[in-house]
Amino acid sequence: MNTPLMNEFEQKSRAKKMLLWFSMVSLGMSFAGLTSAYVVSKERADWLEDLQIPPAFFMSLVLIIASSLTLEWAKKSMRQSASQNAMVALVTTWILGLGFVATQYLGFSQIYNDFGYAFTGPTSNISYTFIFLIVVVHLAHIFGALIALTVVIYNHFKQRYSAGNALGLELAILFWHFVDVLWIYLFLFFYFVR
Repeated sequence: MNTPLMNEFEQKSRAKKMLLWFSMVSLGMSFAGLTSAYVVSKERADWLEDLQIPPAFFMSLVLIIASSLTLEWAKKSMRQSASQNAMVALVTTWILGLGFVATQYLGFSQIYNDFGYAFTGPTSNISYTFIFLIVVVHLAHIFGALIALTVVIYNHFKQRYSAGNALGLELAILFWHFVDVLWIYLFLFFYFVR
């Protein structure tokens, strides 16, 4: 009688993971479309030749990579039933995520104040408008990942996860790594495709 219940649980877990994978693939295709539009737009006469990456974006790269490492620490701690270590790692990841958002905002400020370009209006330029747009869309997904992480932290605090029952944590980690890899791709894309 225990086996059919486990099979049903495993089936639901697989279905949820598959749904997340499909969502991430479609989101990845959306970003591929945005970066393709960026490449095509480089042929415009008003495209900036000396496009600069805001220094804050370099710091955001470090923060997002560090946040993925702390999530792996949380996962490892959860498997070892080290609940307190897992909580520290989850909260650290959440703080690093907020730091990422702050450095993105700082990067926007650097584009506006230091480089002199706005998102729209007389001081806008198509080159930086693309960067603003793509980064804002990525930030929307970061906010989604932060919300998911907040739910995971709450559920972990309420002791709803165990070594064999941590689907919410697994899904949040998978999505967090996705937005992490996505930012690495976008950063490298902006760095090399100017």
